[in-house]
Amino acid sequence: MNKFSHINEDGNVEMVDVTEKLSSIRIAQAESEIILHKNTIDAIKNKKLSKGNVLTTAKIAGIYAAKKTWDIIPMCHQLNLSFIDIKFKLSRDKIAIRSIVKTREATGVEMEALTAVSTAALTIYDMCKAIDKTMIIGAIKLLKKIGGKTDCAIKYRPNIGVITISDSVFSGDNEDKSGPILIKRFADLGCKVNHQKVLPDGSKELLLTIESWIKDSVELVLTTGGTGLGPRDLTIQILENKFDSKLPGIEQALHAYGRSRKKTAMLSRLTAGVIKETIVICLPGSPNAVKDALRVLIPSIFHSFHMMKGEKH
Repeated sequence: MNKFSHINEDGNVEMVDVTEKLSSIRIAQAESEIILHKNTIDAIKNKKLSKGNVLTTAKIAGIYAAKKTWDIIPMCHQLNLSFIDIKFKLSRDKIAIRSIVKTREATGVEMEALTAVSTAALTIYDMCKAIDKTMIIGAIKLLKKIGGKTDCAIKYRPNIGVITISDSVFSGDNEDKSGPILIKRFADLGCKVNHQKVLPDGSKELLLTIESWIKDSVELVLTTGGTGLGPRDLTIQILENKFDSKLPGIEQALHAYGRSRKKTAMLSRLTAGVIKETIVICLPGSPNAVKDALRVLIPSIFHSFHMMKGEKH
């Protein structure tokens, strides 16, 4: 069973830190229902209740509640919601309530959608309680969530190879910090990471190693180092013309996120492409740059293998 996201290692509640997560379009839909007497349904339809238009009031209340979810649910984040709507479907003895909430943020809007239908149902109850003592608020459930990890197929786990490119690491003068970060992260996600190597800057073995790993069924190769502006930073030059096809979207996403975190990231070069059926991504050598890259690549990079197998985009 997965760990509770709002409880730390000491068993205390804590807010989930979404500072490093990527902003994306997030959508959630939720549903509730309220069971009422037939006469109450008729009174709502004919707008005969003394308190006013029930459904309009319930809709406004639900929209307002969605905006204020962060204020009433302690561990929810304060989000800039871009759209909220609530619709009602009246039948003989009940009203079905559905909400849709959208945002472009770093976390989802499930709680906002659920809060909207809950509050709309409570508002209907409040406005009708004078004439109907039989009302029952039914199940409240999430219908759909779009965005974040659910945005695409990400079940496949490729075989991974990691190459650290550094004169100082190769000579033993410095510890390899970036390579182990990549290995641990992908291994923790269930990937096989049986291929690892350290090479000096500009090594002719780089391309030979990748070609050998491709024959050994490595599907994703990540290199770290040799992407700067120094005379020995030759990783890009070695691989740039060896790709069967480039992956500019990955390059752009990595650069954009890096620049948003640190201005000097614009000075670092990186590249990504496909050699035969293996994806090769060349990352900077610093541990922080590698951590940033992992935030961009995971879990979306797994979807590329679903695409390569002919599944839907």
